[in-house]
Amino acid sequence: MSLMIIILATLAAGIGSVWIAYLLVARTRASNGQTSYAHQGFLGLAAGALLTTSLTHLLPEALESNVDAHELFLVILAGLVFFFLLGKAELWHHPHDHEHTSPSHRGSSWALLIGDGVYCFGDGVLIASMFIVDIRLGAIAAASVSAHEIPHHMGDLAVLREGSYRGSAVLKLTMAGGMTALGGVSGYLLLEKLQHLQPFLMAVAGSSFIYVALSDVIPRMQQRRTAKDATIQVAWLLLGIAIVAVVNSLSHGNSAL
Repeated sequence: MSLMIIILATLAAGIGSVWIAYLLVARTRASNGQTSYAHQGFLGLAAGALLTTSLTHLLPEALESNVDAHELFLVILAGLVFFFLLGKAELWHHPHDHEHTSPSHRGSSWALLIGDGVYCFGDGVLIASMFIVDIRLGAIAAASVSAHEIPHHMGDLAVLREGSYRGSAVLKLTMAGGMTALGGVSGYLLLEKLQHLQPFLMAVAGSSFIYVALSDVIPRMQQRRTAKDATIQVAWLLLGIAIVAVVNSLSHGNSAL
């Protein structure tokens, strides 16, 4: 299988899904006209997508591997502690910089980008492995990854816009998405050596998504809001859960073909 085809497919799946998500977010904001309502909605979407991706996709697939469950949970615990310390490091590094962005938001932005990078790298390895087996399976895998990532990236943009990367959220997320191509190249060149790391990559990514959702996104949603804001948050939270669940179901159905 041509390495160039794998690179193009992984770039389209990783970076392309970021920009599709950005266009959907921008279109929604423009048509809505109520930025605050749209923002509350995307926070809900972020929480739903992050938790559902982690708890119904990443961690279950990691546990279905032949890796010992205790090892995986140690990796998850280490990931949660690492991202907590990362937030603390941001607090120590910027002790007086709290006028616009709180340190917890900066730490969550870093955790989100690192988690996305790790997750996208694993996606790239998966896409490359499917292309090596069959070009049709590779195309299905790339399309499934792209569709799966779009709702997740829409939520990520809501988180990053409120963090320290507000002005370059799409660029930063695109860089994280570019890890898909790196994973694809690595998978093509070193597939047998990297295959055993896939469950651990999923565990690290899953821990980062859980950390961001529970330590940053949901606490912001729980701030005192109007009844309309709360309704919007809950509706978009359920929408994020539903979209990711449906895409997961379709992806598993395609992979079984």
